[in-house]
This record gives sequence, structure tokens and C-alpha cells, in this order.
Amino acid sequence: MTSSTGNWMYTNKSFVLVVRASCSLQMNPETELGSNALRRKPSYLQFTEDPAIGAFLLAVMTMRRIVSLTSRCSSSAYRLCRFGGFPSWGRGIGSRFSTSAAVEEPISPSVNIENTQLLIDGAFVDAASGKTFSTIDPRTGEIIAHVAEGNQEDVNRAVLAARRAFDNGPWPKMIPYERSCVLLRFADLLEKHRPELASIETWDSGKPYKQAADIEIPMVIRLMRYYAGWADKIHGLTVPSDGQYHAQTLHEPIGVAGQIIPWNFPLLIFAWKIGPALACGNTVVLKTAEQTPLSALYAARLLHEAGLPPGVLNVISGFGPTVGAALCSHMDIDKLAFTGSTETGKNVLGLAAKSNLKPVTLELGGKSPFIICGDADIDKAVEVAHLAVFFNQGQCCCAGSRTFVHESVYDEFVEKAKARAMKRVIGDPFRQDVEQGPQIDSKQFEKIMTYIRSGIESGAKLESGGEQLGSKGFYVQPTVFSDVQDDMLIAKDEIFGPVQSILKYKDLNEVIERANKSHYGLAAGVFTQSIDTANTLTRALRVGSVWVNCYAVFDAAIPFGGYKMSGHGRERGIYSLRNYLQVKAVVQPLKDPAWL
Repeated sequence: MTSSTGNWMYTNKSFVLVVRASCSLQMNPETELGSNALRRKPSYLQFTEDPAIGAFLLAVMTMRRIVSLTSRCSSSAYRLCRFGGFPSWGRGIGSRFSTSAAVEEPISPSVNIENTQLLIDGAFVDAASGKTFSTIDPRTGEIIAHVAEGNQEDVNRAVLAARRAFDNGPWPKMIPYERSCVLLRFADLLEKHRPELASIETWDSGKPYKQAADIEIPMVIRLMRYYAGWADKIHGLTVPSDGQYHAQTLHEPIGVAGQIIPWNFPLLIFAWKIGPALACGNTVVLKTAEQTPLSALYAARLLHEAGLPPGVLNVISGFGPTVGAALCSHMDIDKLAFTGSTETGKNVLGLAAKSNLKPVTLELGGKSPFIICGDADIDKAVEVAHLAVFFNQGQCCCAGSRTFVHESVYDEFVEKAKARAMKRVIGDPFRQDVEQGPQIDSKQFEKIMTYIRSGIESGAKLESGGEQLGSKGFYVQPTVFSDVQDDMLIAKDEIFGPVQSILKYKDLNEVIERANKSHYGLAAGVFTQSIDTANTLTRALRVGSVWVNCYAVFDAAIPFGGYKMSGHGRERGIYSLRNYLQVKAVVQPLKDPAWL
């Protein structure tokens, strides 16, 4: 005899149970699962002849089993009760989040980590000190690899190699079309090795594999082909003058560029930096983020396989106070480009000024407003606003983390935003259905949790999330606050995590003033069906990018950068080439010109 009801199935001699609750557990006593925590001990339920009795006993045992396992997933069984793990225990949020990360063994990436040394003058070498540091898997906190730890001596070696390659090497003297061909071959190799690059990026940073493989790596490939196209189209102008003179401008490579990239999009911003620099004929010394050094080293190897001459690109892994400071202060670096926090950006600018007044491009932090008007399509606005703040675990400089909603649709939006957050799938980023992986490391995790506590203590209403997910790794529940006020820290500071702050407004003039009342000015989102409203807001908002009825649409040709303390200069597009070129005016007399 066999009977089933919903997710329960039992037979007269044995049973199979599938439970989909807050721990996303699957138990099958007829098979042994890998984890000791899930191995079923022999039970009298196996031998129950009466299906009704079997179902009753099964329900009792299952309730006890889930509470026991949830205590391991959420630190205490009380959390399951508090957040509504079962309908009869009250309305809550806990059962909506997948906590598979807490009870499943992490997937082992199918990629070997081979490049862990410094890249100097075309060769992988150990650090001068012989030191290494650990790069950590954010899913578990365990070590992925030991990476060479550079210092000032290594920076000096790299800068010397880059200077020699610029002054005497073939790269700046190469026919621009040939430089273009090298970059195109590099793009082809990136495409060929996309699975390995995506695996390394996911393993090192915790971002979902599908995001890395299907969104970010293709963007990197597109960027390199875009800049390859620019390499042979950079030229100056002929300038008319008042007199018998021929005047022209030359656009020359600036020299040795020092570049510092962040940990949230390591490979993508690697491409943002090296693409225009190399297309213009410069040489580069690039510092990776200490949290995520692996993908840039792998990509740099591919670039040399594509035919890049030695010394043109040098990659130093290490820490900000040593490698970063040495790079910024170096007297033989001609140009700096930095992406990271505003506070660190100030230090970069100061060191550049104190050394040789090298020009600096800064792409810094943000606290971007996402404005939802009363006429907006609320369902679409909810989804886009959700992605605007939760994409990449909320670790985006342009995250739309201040969600301004018109009072006429505020309550509806809050309920739907809460429901969407509770459906977000969290877990091992190598799993195909996962939307959100762990935060980058324990420091960032603790920072986010501190801001969440601040939001609660300052009087904002916690609609969903607010806690760690599981006991292993750096997972944070997608968190939504309503009734947020402008003076709260969660509305002012860049949290850099999965925290959405929803604020209410009455009219356009009010929301423009409040949106602009920030030290930051990186980006903004506008959701409206009125072209007049859209035009009013796009011109009034003091930010570098405004997305209307969409968000975070990035393209190789679209410039990106900020106003105010979000930085200066632009990445991507034709504007980024200006960062790596000097303009020289050349004037010479004309003798008996036929025309002027």
C-alpha cells in the first residue's frame, strides 16, 4: 500500500520524505546522504504497517528533525519559530530563504589555481621577500591558495620593467593596428577560457557562477574588442591659427600607468583599466585586491599568450599600505587609476599629489537613489529595484540602495519588495539556481551586520532579513527596511551589502532635494511612465549615470563615473581614452602657403 499527500509520501514498510522549509532539506532514509547530520538512524517508522499511524509518527519525527537541523542552520531553534518556519508559528520570513549553504557541502570548482606569483617583465616570479598571503573562499572561510605578497621592492621592479617597456620597448612604437590585433587575440582567449575564468571569479569572490559566466566574462570580452577597435583610431587634429603657421595636436600615450582594482568585480574592472591604457600605447603596473587576486593573474597570463611584449603589463598582488602606497607615491608612475572606497580614494589622491603630481582617475563609492514615481508600473519597479540593490550581494558601488517611493504607492511597493526579497535564493554560488552568494569576507560581513543593527536601533522597520544565514561562510539574508529617514546611517552611508532602505516622498521637488543631499553622486534610477517627469529628474539629479525604467545597464561605449565624492574622470567609452593620453600642440611656420 502506498499513499501520498503533498510533499509527504509513505509506504507500508518504509517512507520517503521531502521537506522544503527554511533549511531546504531533503531526507531519504533509504539512502545515505553525505553529511553525518543528515544520516538517518534506524527507526520504528520503517516497520509501521498502518499508513495513518505512519503518517502521524512521520509528522512528529519530521518536526523534531527540522527543529534540530535548523538549530544548526540558524544558531537556535528559536529563530525558526520567530521567523515563521512553520505557518502555525506565526507570520515571518525565515522559511522563505534557502539556507542550503549551511547544510550542504560546497561544490568543488573544476579549475586548478596555477598563477599565484607576481607578474613582472613578462614572467611569473616570487615576491622579493618570499612572503605569501592566503586568499579565502567566502563560502567557507577556508584557504583557496597562497599568493605572493608584494612590497615596495616588487613595485620598484615592476615600475622599472614598465618604464623600460615604454621608453625602449616595441609597444608604444608598434603600428596601432598590430596593438589592436594583440587585444583581439586576447579577447578570443578569454572566450575560450570563459569557464575557468568564471570558476576562479566565483571561487575567489563568492558571486554566482551564472553571473560571472553569462554576464561579466562576456562583458570583459566585449570591452577588450571595443578597445581593440580604438587602438588604430586615436589621432590629433589640425588646428587653424591666426597667421602663417601650421598647428596640429598630437595625442600621445601618457607613459607608465599605475592601476588599483577592487574586489567586487575583479576581472571586469581589470578590463576597464587595462583596455584603454593598452589601446593608447601605455604600459601598466596593476595592483589586485588582496581579497581577489586570482582572476587578474590568470587573465594576464592569457594576454601574454596573445603576444603582449614583456613589461607592458605587470601585476602585483599585496596590500594597500605596502603595494598600494608604493604605487601611488612612485616618482616614475605617470598616471594613476583607482576604483574603491571614497576614503581610500582620498589617500590615493594625497599620495599622488605629494609625489610627482601625477593625474588620478577615481571611481569611488555611492549611495544611489532609486526613485519610483506614483505612475510607475509597480511590479516592474519592484523587480528592477530589487536587482539594483541586491545584485552581486549588494556589493556594487552604484547599488540603488536608497529606494524613494511616492506616498501613493508606498505601502504596495513595500509589501511587494518584501515578498521579492523573501523569494531570493541564497546558497553556494556554484549552484545554478542561486541568486546570492556570500559576502566577500568576515570584515565586510561584520560591517553589514553593524549597519543592520543600526537601522533597527534608529527606528526603521525591519521588513525582512536582518540576520546571518547559516553558520558557515559569510551569508547575509536579503534585508529590507521601511520607514527609513534621511538622517539614519542606513540612508546615508554606503553599506555595500544586501540591504534595501525604502523611503517615502510626496512630490518631485522634495525627492530631488533629498536625493541630491548626499556626499555621493555616482548613479540614480528613475521609474515613471511620464517623459516629462523623466526629463525633469535626469537633469536635476547630480550624478554621473541615470537609468530610466532600468538599472545598471553597462555597455563598453557608455561612460561611467561620478560627481562629488564618487570620484572624477570616466571609465569606458571614448571618454576613458582621455585618461591615458597627453595632448601636445605642435606649431611650425609656413612659407608662402597657398591657403590658410
